[in-house]
Amino acid sequence: MDFGLVLQTDPPASRVVSLMKRAERSGFGYGWTFDSAVLWQEPFVIYSQILANTQKLKVGPMVTNPGTRTWEVTASTFATLNDMFGNRTVCGIGRGDSAMRVAGRKPNTLARISEAMKVIRALGSGREADLGGGTVVRFPWIKPGAELPVWMAAYGPKALKMTGEEADGFILQLADLYLTEYMVKAVKDAAVAAGRDPADVKICVAAPAYVTADDSPEALAHAREQCRWFGGMVGNHVADLVAKYGQHSAAVPDELTEYIKAREGYDYSHHGRADNPDTQFVPDEIVDRFCVIGPVEKHIEKLKALRELGVDQFAVYDMHDAQEAVIDVYGSSVIPAVNNS
Repeated sequence: MDFGLVLQTDPPASRVVSLMKRAERSGFGYGWTFDSAVLWQEPFVIYSQILANTQKLKVGPMVTNPGTRTWEVTASTFATLNDMFGNRTVCGIGRGDSAMRVAGRKPNTLARISEAMKVIRALGSGREADLGGGTVVRFPWIKPGAELPVWMAAYGPKALKMTGEEADGFILQLADLYLTEYMVKAVKDAAVAAGRDPADVKICVAAPAYVTADDSPEALAHAREQCRWFGGMVGNHVADLVAKYGQHSAAVPDELTEYIKAREGYDYSHHGRADNPDTQFVPDEIVDRFCVIGPVEKHIEKLKALRELGVDQFAVYDMHDAQEAVIDVYGSSVIPAVNNS
């Protein structure tokens, strides 16, 4: 199983770079960041520094979207980094939650994501693409061998289907075992129905991880409070699904939607942060299901279970008060135990 580290690009950028270097030394293979131009610093600028200060780490956004940059600009940025550092980027893409809404726009449609994925992947891999209206372009400076995988974030049935049909990878932002099994199956089934090898669709589960010294009530309570923000962030996407399909729909599992009944709103100024005041509606059960918390052995146990469900990568959301500690413990104890068994 591969491991990734997910960070926000808060200033100073030097700290983001330092944590990514630490992650690579600890055995992480991927470095992901948020991509929301108003809330955080520009990630692609920082990717250049991360790549320059690491040897093998692959980087990318979790996730970008088709609305905040034109598609040829997005593709050119990835392709430039790959030309400089050797095919070490991944384009994670989705509808655009905070990036679009904070700027006063609606998230993108799935049809727009589909079009964007085709253009970005083709241009980033050195092929030509139609930008619309018959304008076909190709980057003349790309060298042979260039490649740009595009991984899609999804929860809903139509998005899962499209991921299986079109994407190179699936990003699932929660670590619940039941929902992971359900959604991975939906993606793989869609790939098969589209005539694809389901193994060609990489599966990445992303969630906060918080390692405690023991499983005492006090230790677990602190870990939950540090990770409760994640249920609020996921709740934004779940609220969109409920608005579209209803609270109890056969199209979306109750295990995903039930917990947002008490949700009253969301303030993006606290997006993805442990002190988010809009996440008190998230119960302990959801924190335990969606995240990976507890002593080292609990992390190993859950990650092995995720691997059995077909997960190729676990990406650690590292937004809490123990950033370095989690990276170090994963490097010394969790990653070796998972990958040597």
